[in-house]
Amino acid sequence: MKYIDEYRDADAAQKLARAIHNITTREWTIMEICGGQTHSIIKFGIDELLPEQITLVHGPGCPVCVTPVELIEKAIEIASRPDVIFCSFGDMLRVPGKKKDLLTVKSEGGNVRIVYSPLDCLKIAQEQPDKEVVFFAVGFETTAPANAMAVYQAQQQGIKNFSLLVSHVLVPPAMEAILSSPVNQVQGFLAAGHVCTVMGYHEYPPIAEKYHVPIVVTGFEPVDILQGVYAVIKQLEEGRAEVENQYRRVVRQQGNPGAQQIIQTVFEVSNRKWRGVGEIPQSGLRLRDTYRAYDAEFKFNLSDQAIPEDPECISGLILQGVKKPHECTAFGTRCTPEKPLGAPMVSSEGACAAYFRYRARG
Repeated sequence: MKYIDEYRDADAAQKLARAIHNITTREWTIMEICGGQTHSIIKFGIDELLPEQITLVHGPGCPVCVTPVELIEKAIEIASRPDVIFCSFGDMLRVPGKKKDLLTVKSEGGNVRIVYSPLDCLKIAQEQPDKEVVFFAVGFETTAPANAMAVYQAQQQGIKNFSLLVSHVLVPPAMEAILSSPVNQVQGFLAAGHVCTVMGYHEYPPIAEKYHVPIVVTGFEPVDILQGVYAVIKQLEEGRAEVENQYRRVVRQQGNPGAQQIIQTVFEVSNRKWRGVGEIPQSGLRLRDTYRAYDAEFKFNLSDQAIPEDPECISGLILQGVKKPHECTAFGTRCTPEKPLGAPMVSSEGACAAYFRYRARG
């Protein structure tokens, strides 16, 4: 197959669904890692094509959703300063902090801008030398190369008024945290294809072997996801736990060595807190000491503070695959995209947003 409509072909999808029905003999729970996959599953009703024995649960694959409240508060504090131009991708602006979000800061006069690349911030910094330009560097391994390149170029060009507020998280440690949890229900994974495009999937075989779970690197279209589900179920039914690559048209085992090199040059692995989940060891990236001058937390001397989650929001349980969005008592009533209690309701990759958009009235 070569074209996007082939991966959305109804006949091909129905054929795969029948094949999954034919090989399924037991109850199985599969987690898709990526929020993009979650939206495809709910939008196209993929879960409704599957046998009743198969449950798809939604993982922590939305980097916006797992950015902790403490970091949102730091972003708000920086963006509120008169000498700062605060830049971000658009989906971060409505993520709720303790009392407000970045869009509120903008409405109150803060210089908050939406950009499409961190490299755009370097141009802004050069054009506005009297301002501090800060980019909210949020994402999995997928967005890390561009953020690393922005810092690398800033140092090479001697741009001093640019920095990152870093909230990078890594997928494999999150998978291990889910599998080692006492409430874990996951028996197989659909791994995020775009992350593996950058990092490859050499980190997954030890996880599959240690926890005896099949892991299938999967794309984002309906046929991709159904092929991924079929591969996982086939392994589970046969008692295998291996790593397969469904997304071969994009992903190679070694990933993108050039992208990995710039990440390793600028960033180092660190512990990282995940919103609703807690701290996961060695699950994040931070700037190396060589590039510390470009760390906004260091530059603005921001202190850490513990901020409790909204007690009514169950996003942590949703991100771990323990609950689904519609099981939240506030879903669609006290928590909506216009007034979200948690990030999964407002992010373009959030599971709650997917359910609200495609299933809330169903």
